[in-house]
This record gives sequence, structure tokens and C-alpha cells, in this order.
Amino acid sequence: MAEAATTTRPAGDPRWAPPHPRGAVLTVEGVVEHGDQRGRLLGFPTANVALAGTGPGDGVWAGTVHVDPSGGGPLHVAAVSLGRRPTYYGEDGERLLEANLLDFTGDLYDRSVLVRLHVRLRPQQAFSGSAELVAQMQRDVARTRAWAVGAGLGHLLVAPPR
Repeated sequence: MAEAATTTRPAGDPRWAPPHPRGAVLTVEGVVEHGDQRGRLLGFPTANVALAGTGPGDGVWAGTVHVDPSGGGPLHVAAVSLGRRPTYYGEDGERLLEANLLDFTGDLYDRSVLVRLHVRLRPQQAFSGSAELVAQMQRDVARTRAWAVGAGLGHLLVAPPR
């Protein structure tokens, strides 16, 4: 079930935008930054977009990522984490959006992305270690694939849902 989110832009932060009219709860636009590459090491590479301050929606979401939206780039289904990465950084971690674009290979560093969060899968939570986190991430990706098929976005997937 999607969590309701406020859609006003925090003062001075141009990366927050109003929701997409076709059901996105929250939309974030930004440039993909270099991270610590932990997602890649865990088998789930992510496109990282820094977020200023606090905002609505921390958790893991099923959504979409439009790469280079002003240039007509491709749309991808993504499992998206929004929050402070509590397994590794606790409550003191930098607030970050991390999007794992399903079935994508390539380099997104320094490219513009428009991320639409559609369905909140679960809240942020700390895990006992990487193995427990990876098992949960596999479930999150499976739920994201199922959401995409149900939302009519199955054509964007290469690998079928399991």
C-alpha cells in the first residue's frame, strides 16, 4: 500500500517535484553521484541521488527511473531505497535515494534522472549484516517486478518476474 506523501518542495531544494499525474506518490529529480559502491558489491548496483534535509517517503519503493528525461532517454523499472541506510550508517547516515534499475547495465554517473516512487514496499530498517540485507533486497526486487507487471510496465523488464 502506498504511503501518502506531501508534495511541497522543501525551501531551496529544486530536486523535489510534484507527483506524476499517473499515480506516483513522490517524484525526485537529480544527477547520479558516485557512492561507496556497496550496492554493486552486494549485487544490486544503484544510481545514487543526494537529498537535502528531511522529506516524505523514507523506505523501499517500487518505481520508475527516466534517464536523461529532458533528452527523451529510456524509462526503467526500479527498486528504490530512500533514507539513511541504517544497516551501515545508523540514523547518522546521509539521506540518499538509491535506485536499482532492474535489468540495466551501464554507467549513469553524472546523468540526470527523474525517479518516480509509486508503491512503498516497506519502511527503512537495519539488518544484522549484508547477507540478511541481500535476502531482503531480493524480495524487494521480486515485489517490484510483480508491481511492474501489474501496473502494465512488464514490457520494460528483461527478466520475467519470479
